[in-house]
Amino acid sequence: MPGRKSPLFPDSDTMIPRFREAGDLTLDLLHRDGRVDDRWLGFHPREFELLWRLAEQPGQRMTRRELLRDVLRIEHEPETNSVAVHVARVRSKLEPFGLSTILATHPDGGYYLNPPSTNLHFLQNH
Repeated sequence: MPGRKSPLFPDSDTMIPRFREAGDLTLDLLHRDGRVDDRWLGFHPREFELLWRLAEQPGQRMTRRELLRDVLRIEHEPETNSVAVHVARVRSKLEPFGLSTILATHPDGGYYLNPPSTNLHFLQNH
């Protein structure tokens, strides 16, 4: 029905960008991977989802519980360090490019995307 909002996509008039950039890192939603210059980083699906979710609101802290819910689709608090493991894997893939500090640990817990502020772009087309 035209003009009616979908319950699954409540803001369906909003375009989802294909690319999100944070400094030298480009996240590509179509490929579900990240790249620096022309080198793909080989993110696993959950690693990509973690970065993509944090890139929605760079600089804003997300708690472990929020990441469990939004990235891992877990509603309860498991006795596991799966978020920390994913963060460590992402950082290790960013390290060869000197970008591991883009994924920062917040002093109050949780994580946030910490890109160089002058290079942050949200792109519809690349």
